[in-house]
Amino acid sequence: MRVTAAFNRLLALPGTTVREVSFEPARITVTVALRRRRLVCADCSYSARARYDTRTVNSCWRHLDLGRFRLVVVARLRRVDCPTHGVRTEGVPFARPESGFTRDFEDLVAWLATRMDKTAVTQLVRIAWQTVGAICARVVVDGLDPDRLDQLFEIGVDEVSWRKGHRYLTLVTDHRSGKVVWGAEGKDTATLDRFFAELGADRSARLAAVSTDMGPAFLRSLAKPGHAAQATVCIDPFHVVKLATDALDQVRRQVWNQLRAVDPAKAKTFKGARWVLLKRPEHLSDTQAATLRKLRRHGGAAWRAYGLKEALREVFAGDLAPSQATELLDRWCAKASRSRLAPFVTLAGSSPAAPTGSTQPRLRSRW
Repeated sequence: MRVTAAFNRLLALPGTTVREVSFEPARITVTVALRRRRLVCADCSYSARARYDTRTVNSCWRHLDLGRFRLVVVARLRRVDCPTHGVRTEGVPFARPESGFTRDFEDLVAWLATRMDKTAVTQLVRIAWQTVGAICARVVVDGLDPDRLDQLFEIGVDEVSWRKGHRYLTLVTDHRSGKVVWGAEGKDTATLDRFFAELGADRSARLAAVSTDMGPAFLRSLAKPGHAAQATVCIDPFHVVKLATDALDQVRRQVWNQLRAVDPAKAKTFKGARWVLLKRPEHLSDTQAATLRKLRRHGGAAWRAYGLKEALREVFAGDLAPSQATELLDRWCAKASRSRLAPFVTLAGSSPAAPTGSTQPRLRSRW
């Protein structure tokens, strides 16, 4: 009796009473009984006092490990005749439907999956990685807020790579709460269309601003009637600065090709300065900082391109008022247009990749 009482407090499984505890070399099995008299369908809230029958075999769930021992919870469940789902095994308060793990165990695995790589998770909790994925799916569905799309006014749309072979997820973030509210596999127009179909026309009409990259796929979806045509489209500063970084790399390659034709040895030395030019100044090592000072002394197209890239990055540093940022961006566009550096002239005067027939403004007037 003392053992069962101790495990009753240790497990803390709601709605259960420990009946028996058995010990094995690497496993502890705890047999429990449900305290409630009414049977609850595992797939809905239907409940009934009358049972359909009782299962002839025990159901078991893996609980949180007790040191080196695996802790398994066992119970003999009944079945209920649900008018919606038919004859189903009754649901238990400590585990999700169709799961062989307790809620506590699944919540732990889902938390670990957000902070550890898959090898570490599988070794720590001793389950297969496919099982980790199934657990995460159940936890997300169970914990998903059904009202998460009701108060959306400023959102961000972007894609992330989640697997080799160009596999992407489209994610929508609520800027006010800072949380991801929607996601789906893919990064094309049809993927974002699915979000607006779920959002609905009424809630879409309340969107005031949408931040996104310069890709045409998302812009096409945003411009569709009933989506976010009324919202202000804000280009993510990261992608704007990335365009300047790409332009700098083009200038660097042009300078390198010119040096290679005149002085191959000097061109070889300059080639090693690629990451010096592309990295942020505060992230440079001492050796890289010394190389950057040499480039500054020599000047030329590469150093002018580097200055333009860093100037644009400072505009979007986040410490300026909107009016100041707009003025400085106009000045930057004017300077880049007169720089005689073709990639930067194109960046300052050309519009980003836009859908056919779009009236998207040029970079100079966008901000």
